[in-house]
Amino acid sequence: MLKQRIITALVLVCVMGSAIVFLSPLYFAALMTAVILAASWEWSALAGLAGSLNRAIYSACSLLLMALVAWYCQLLSEQLAWPRVRDVLGLGCLWWAVALLWVKSYPYSGKLWGAVPARLLMGFLVLIPAWLAFISLRFNAHGTAYIFVLLALVASADTGAYFSGKAWGKSKLAVAVSPGKSWAGFWGGLVATSSLALLLWLYYGSAAMRLEQVLVVAVLTGLASVLGDLLESMVKRHQGVKDSGTLLPGHGGIMDRLDSLTAAAPVFALCIILVGW
Repeated sequence: MLKQRIITALVLVCVMGSAIVFLSPLYFAALMTAVILAASWEWSALAGLAGSLNRAIYSACSLLLMALVAWYCQLLSEQLAWPRVRDVLGLGCLWWAVALLWVKSYPYSGKLWGAVPARLLMGFLVLIPAWLAFISLRFNAHGTAYIFVLLALVASADTGAYFSGKAWGKSKLAVAVSPGKSWAGFWGGLVATSSLALLLWLYYGSAAMRLEQVLVVAVLTGLASVLGDLLESMVKRHQGVKDSGTLLPGHGGIMDRLDSLTAAAPVFALCIILVGW
């Protein structure tokens, strides 16, 4: 299992790293569309949708929504309609504020979102803003670097949480949702994310980047990554499954790799737009 996990991780790093560096923004958008379609297929099962045809229809609806957002944000033009991108990402972040309340009040919140139609709608709210976030970052003049920074911040939050939780994780963060997560891991993840942001600012920051802005963006991104992880854990627990799929040997499904990013990416991308980087 460990060997499979390592091999899969290396392949993912090589493929995504190459895509971020070498693909044009439009080709990168096409790749992200394919990734989100695969994720929507998995989400349809997490939502309790049965039958391949029904799940395919849900994925087709996801594609239609992405097309509508692409049209609204002028994705195929030479310059994105950035105010519209900001508005869509802002709505996506508002959704995550609602998601936070649902995670905190689980299992009681299951009465609000537990029905299949509600979980299907939840999938759109989780996936479509994340899709737009990655694309908007890639269209930024420094987009390649920003995507790598986003991935590094989320990875550092996860790593910091893991080691802090192992060392001091007695007080649980959200036992009804994910019994393994602790407050020590939560704070350790934020410390790791902030430390990485500080190092990146010291070595690569420009005059336009104030340290307080960098730290706020990093902390918000780290917080969002925890929420994204917890939300998928909540939905999987409600559905009674361990993984979202089997596409990635040793890792589960696409959603099991994207969970933190589905929340972190919209928050990070919106922050980049708001601070004018």
